Amino acid sequence: MVKIVSRKLAKTENVYDIGVAKDHNFVLANGLVASNCFNKSHSTAYAYVAYQTAYLKANYPVEYMAALLTANSGDQDKVQKYIANCLKFNIEVEPPNINKSEVDFTPLPKVATGETKDKILFGLSAVKNVGEGAIEAILEARKEGGEFKSLADLCDRVNLNALNSRTLESLIKCGAFDKIELNRKQLKEDLEGVMKWAQDRNKDRDIGQLNLFDVAEKTMPAFDSAPKTSPVSDFPAKEKLQYEKEILGFYVSDHPLKYAQEQNQIQDAISIAQMQEKKSKSAIKLLVMLAGIKPHITKKGDRMAFLQVEDMTGQVDAVVFPKIYEAIKDLLTENALLVLSGKVDHKDDESQLLVDTAEAVEKVMSDAVEQQEKPVTELDNYQNESTDEESKNYQSITEVEKPVEQLESQKNLLKQDAELLITENGSTQPRQIIILQLPIDKIPEDNSLFEQIKAILKEQSSGDEEKAKVAIRALIFDGKEQELVQFGREFWVEDGEATINSFKAKKLEAKIIAY
Repeated sequence: MVKIVSRKLAKTENVYDIGVAKDHNFVLANGLVASNCFNKSHSTAYAYVAYQTAYLKANYPVEYMAALLTANSGDQDKVQKYIANCLKFNIEVEPPNINKSEVDFTPLPKVATGETKDKILFGLSAVKNVGEGAIEAILEARKEGGEFKSLADLCDRVNLNALNSRTLESLIKCGAFDKIELNRKQLKEDLEGVMKWAQDRNKDRDIGQLNLFDVAEKTMPAFDSAPKTSPVSDFPAKEKLQYEKEILGFYVSDHPLKYAQEQNQIQDAISIAQMQEKKSKSAIKLLVMLAGIKPHITKKGDRMAFLQVEDMTGQVDAVVFPKIYEAIKDLLTENALLVLSGKVDHKDDESQLLVDTAEAVEKVMSDAVEQQEKPVTELDNYQNESTDEESKNYQSITEVEKPVEQLESQKNLLKQDAELLITENGSTQPRQIIILQLPIDKIPEDNSLFEQIKAILKEQSSGDEEKAKVAIRALIFDGKEQELVQFGREFWVEDGEATINSFKAKKLEAKIIAY
């Protein structure tokens, strides 16, 4: 190893690359001089590795992400981030499966499995309280005797010296037995009796003693004789997710924020992953779950708090200063679902949110529903009171739109939109809905208004129906009457924001209501 003994300025010297920072040369112990250089061969090696990983990610995304998850299985933040990346690639990460999971995360590309979606199966090595010995014993028994039929079957076949109750309880709580028995609480209640039953059978086998069930095993599996407790109801969904978080470090089967995100009623909210790309002091809004709270007293005696918040893409720290803390302190409870608004603060390669306001997700969603329900109620009343003459007025419009439908409620609108997006393989593709609000003096009897709209949509159309994921609706009202019109699939556009700007340029009010 080379030792630096001093440093000096040098004009012309024979120097050797050692990659030391700063703008000076170093005198080494053997009298040589080392320059402040970075070895080019080192840079080349980094570039080649970057090329290899980029190639694998582009051409073998399922295998690449499975390897990445395996390599970082001990780092919860990274695993959560990579699972979010899997979702972007349309790769589903399945929970542990006692009959399928291997030691590491297993790639299941749809080309090889015949499924409609790429998947990655959770590795047993990433499950808390499950050691190498337990995994080895489970895999060995599975290889010898095939898939396990029940919890009792597993306990009967696996060496219980390597598999204790704590390990089995962790596997039950994180969902590893869900393909065998969905009721996790029932399995937990049965566990103690089943393990004692299996231990007794092991003792009998060790001394060569057979019982009635062993003799009849060819016609009736021995594990059917295992004791069972009285039927109980499963854990509540929230408790299931808490166990997954405790044992796996993050949510796999679901997420508390998933419903709120799917409803898309939190306008302008971004993800934690997207927050990293924002500049310092940028104003943002996050839809998060409060994972940790650390109260703090300032030198002046004021109360504030440091928070750890998370969503489906990662975790980040948030700071609540005294004035804001006093206003929102009642909302700051562990596992609370919140909408936080504030400013991004990047410091020393770390990011945090400086909180300005906070609201409970339930309140924000409730307010959004109330705002949407009012026009729907008026539309319902109008449609119930509509006459044959009013229907005649819109005959020309129905000829233009294919099809044009009057919808009874906003819920039916969203339901029909979802049905329209069912593709041949049965999957639903996300997209936006644009609602045009058209206040006019009188509902027209001709289709001039819709010809104007049609011309705008043609300008925005790319001609590629696969890319056109933005549906168009028009809510027309003149103070007395109103009509909600659905434009056909051929009028969908690709860029929702650009289309809205085009409508506004023509003095037509438009907004996006759903994704």
